Amino acid sequence: MNDDHSAARTPQRLADAAESMAPRLARAMLYAILASYLLITLLNILSESLSLLAVLASMAGVLGVFALQLLHSSPDTRRAPLRRRIVPLAVQAALTFLPLMVLHWQWGSMGGFFAASCLLLLPRRTGWALYGLTGVLMMLYAGFAGLPVADIFYMGQSTWLTGIVVYGISRLTELVVVVHETRSELARLAVTNERLRFARDLHDLLGYSLSAISLRSELIRRLLPASPERAREEVSEVLDISRQALADVRLVASGYRDMSLVQECASAREVLRAAEVDAGLSVCVGELSPAVDTVLATVLREGMTNLLRHSRVRSCVIEAVQEDGSVRLSVVNDGVEAGVREVDPHGGSGLGNLGQRVRAMGGELTFGLRPDGRFQLTATVPSESAPASPGPELQPLKVLRRLSRRMAA
Repeated sequence: MNDDHSAARTPQRLADAAESMAPRLARAMLYAILASYLLITLLNILSESLSLLAVLASMAGVLGVFALQLLHSSPDTRRAPLRRRIVPLAVQAALTFLPLMVLHWQWGSMGGFFAASCLLLLPRRTGWALYGLTGVLMMLYAGFAGLPVADIFYMGQSTWLTGIVVYGISRLTELVVVVHETRSELARLAVTNERLRFARDLHDLLGYSLSAISLRSELIRRLLPASPERAREEVSEVLDISRQALADVRLVASGYRDMSLVQECASAREVLRAAEVDAGLSVCVGELSPAVDTVLATVLREGMTNLLRHSRVRSCVIEAVQEDGSVRLSVVNDGVEAGVREVDPHGGSGLGNLGQRVRAMGGELTFGLRPDGRFQLTATVPSESAPASPGPELQPLKVLRRLSRRMAA
């Protein structure tokens, strides 16, 4: 069995290894392309009958251009202040045009590297203007040097082609690196969001069931001496709630289950009856979409959980109405303890979870004390809702926006 498990994980490990190699492979391609272009220039120089000193100076110039181009292709250099980019760009300009006076057309390919650096380091309009001007200057030099017309156009075309290739591979390398980093961040966010979902669903699904079990168990303890038959009925109810809680725990691992507002209302009425609470229930809604039905059922369940846990309720009114393209659920109770004047919205995770759920559906959740001293929880959700406002689950979109901003810089 262990062998099968290892074999199943082998493709994933290979995929992860290949993914981690992507930035290194992209950089290697950049180095190889730059080295190939510069090697051609060096071979052209060596094909001429030059003195040893001229050859050594040419080799030093080629290495200098190579080092400068690597510097200019670095994302860190591109994000540096403009005045810090001008100095190395000016040095490259000197290494591009001054050796032309001695080496002539053999040094012509250096113009492409300077054109690429202009695109990489300067603002967009200035960079493209100097990119085009560099090719024109190479053509003018070839014309003044008396080269044939074909060679004149070749000097311009090769400069522009080299420039756009070096610029493109430099930006592509940066993109690969940024995407790799973003992928790792998205993976971390996915794990964090899954943990938050698990904690939220565990709270929302089990809080109500455990509160109901505790309430009914207390009722059974009081009923046993005087009414054993009623106590036996309550034991059956506790068993049913326990089985449902067990099923809910299993569902948390795979995702949030669909819930029904009508069923939750019926369940709430039974729980309130067992707690000897005077309950008023009014549900006037048509057929709801699964998402709206689930979020409203979750609001009611959390309202009942808080009611049973944190208050001394004697009467409760639950109302659900559908009107003007929205569904409104209201839970009002009189169980606020004496001395309480306001409700802290950060006092627990339940109402915070509900607020995120309702806002994600384009709705609104409000809660607090009314002028008559009763506590009211109200959720209003559009009848045909789609996820609207960004919540914590949509944080990966922020990462992608950061990626686009980095590449557009």
